[in-house]
Amino acid sequence: MPTAFVRSILAEPRAPDLPARAWWDWALVAALLVAAAAEATFRADVPARPLATVVALLVIPALLWRRTHPLRATAIGFGGAMVMHVPMLVDGIANAGLNTMVCLLLLPYALYRWASGREALIGTAIVAVPAVLGLATSGNLGDVIGGTTVLVAAFALGAAMRYRAVARQREVQQVRTLERGELARELHDTVAHHVSAIAIQAQAGRAVAAIDPASAVEALAVIEAEASRTLHEMRTMVRVLRDGEVADYAPQRGIADLDELTRMSPLVRVHRDGDLADLPQPVETAVYRICQEAVTNAIRHPLNATSVTVEVTGDVGVVRLRVHDDGEAARPATTVGYGLLGMAERAKLLGGVCQAGPDPTGGWTVEATLPREMAREMAREVPQ
Repeated sequence: MPTAFVRSILAEPRAPDLPARAWWDWALVAALLVAAAAEATFRADVPARPLATVVALLVIPALLWRRTHPLRATAIGFGGAMVMHVPMLVDGIANAGLNTMVCLLLLPYALYRWASGREALIGTAIVAVPAVLGLATSGNLGDVIGGTTVLVAAFALGAAMRYRAVARQREVQQVRTLERGELARELHDTVAHHVSAIAIQAQAGRAVAAIDPASAVEALAVIEAEASRTLHEMRTMVRVLRDGEVADYAPQRGIADLDELTRMSPLVRVHRDGDLADLPQPVETAVYRICQEAVTNAIRHPLNATSVTVEVTGDVGVVRLRVHDDGEAARPATTVGYGLLGMAERAKLLGGVCQAGPDPTGGWTVEATLPREMAREMAREVPQ
């Protein structure tokens, strides 16, 4: 069991989606360098002042690489801490170093938050050497307990944040997978509808071919159009269909069903404008589903809302929708629920965009833009 546990740790990859170095990283390092220089200059009781100053000024910049190169940054930081144990061991100086070096606690956190499993094990050993020496030479039980607690807390916080990020990523992926499956089911219904129409037209053309060739030609034209559209939407389905997807298929909703949303609350008003005819069924269904999710959230979450407005507009090449409520936002401005995340994934799969957030004029707004010719555009991206 221990061997399997170690192997699982060694196989752990580095955390994905490393955040880019930001301006505040440089600001933090600059502030720490200034603080270290000030402490070395004005603090009267700094042991081994020249060595402590040089080590601090060399070690602190390593914090800039704590996410991209956590093991290297940890080695530099705690290697410097190890150097500071030389005057402690040789001259018996207690607590050598600048107080500013407490910033090194960011390195154990970063190690467990961003590094691979192998790097984390090596980094833990690097941290342990100066930490154990420092605690062993302190001679104070309170310092030992306190120092150990703080160091373990830094490791634990990094691991907890890593676990939280992984769990969030898995939940998001699950939502996206479910949304792909739902879209695939709806596309299946659309294709089945077109195939049924083709079969009916073929039967009709066959029946009248002998007595009315013109009607048979018209039937062939309809079959050609339906077959072309079916092929486009079938190719779209291939892009999103999950392996082994088997389900019962519910009736699809569309723009014509948006008035049903007014039954959810007397606050809901629906407005349509522009050309909304002859849209691909997946686009119609996406419009309805996004509006439904947004209206549900608008009824459930805001405080003191007096109206929920649903606007759907057919423009040249795109369909736009906007759902707005005028309530006081009870939702965190930086968090989007999984329902809206699913809607954003659906819009993305169809070649559009969907976003939600607090409105500058008050309330909460969900906006989406979907292309009218989703099936044809996406079909051209699929290899023949």
